[in-house]
Amino acid sequence: MFRPCIDLHEGKVKQIVGGTLGAEPGRLQTNFVSDRPAAWYAELYQRDGLKGGHVIMLGPGNDTEARAALRAYPGGLQLGGGINLGNARAWLEAGASHVIVTSWVFRGGQIDWERLAQLVEAIGKARLVLDLSCRRRGEGYFVVTDRWQKFTDVAVSRENLEKLAVWCAEFLIHAVDVEGQCRGIDQGLVANLAQWSPIPTTYAGGASSLADLETVTRLGGGRIDLTIGSALDIFGGSGVRYEDALAFNRRLG
Repeated sequence: MFRPCIDLHEGKVKQIVGGTLGAEPGRLQTNFVSDRPAAWYAELYQRDGLKGGHVIMLGPGNDTEARAALRAYPGGLQLGGGINLGNARAWLEAGASHVIVTSWVFRGGQIDWERLAQLVEAIGKARLVLDLSCRRRGEGYFVVTDRWQKFTDVAVSRENLEKLAVWCAEFLIHAVDVEGQCRGIDQGLVANLAQWSPIPTTYAGGASSLADLETVTRLGGGRIDLTIGSALDIFGGSGVRYEDALAFNRRLG
């Protein structure tokens, strides 16, 4: 299934090459800057009955737009970016269906199980999505934090996904090495996620055509969803028409 997204950077809806986030000044690569506000996209997704999409705040200055999107589609969007124990509940009360958390539950390159337990106690696992976005290192994939610039020692593996699945409702996993490049998905990672993840998982990264959506659905056995960003025509792309992605979902029912 196709899941929509709204990526916010400096208060605007953008599509960015994720691996360049947090890099030195001048190295950020931006594919698209929208002249429409976040709420416009949220209203579009609500109109078309798309659920499980996410709003990601890429750095500071995005709270106002994020709140507007949640007001436009209350209960229909997940919210991530700088989420921690102190603000998670407030974002849920603002209209997010789930909060998406990465960096805050990792410290010193490891999972901070105490922090994770505190978060689940505060909001419940049913409203928590863990973002395990990763980059390849050697033969494996490892979770990266802090705008995807810092490697942790946590591999994306069957063992770790099974351990973490106890604490959350879903996983969101960007393949950072291909994210925003529209050169095709990381099929190996998608196949691994299909075998290893015991809970609903959304993959993002590299989607360039409707064929990628078909491939993720096939490799994932219907258990892995796909977020399409830079390739989508509503984000200035030419690889995938939004209406075609919507029609794909409707065919699947």
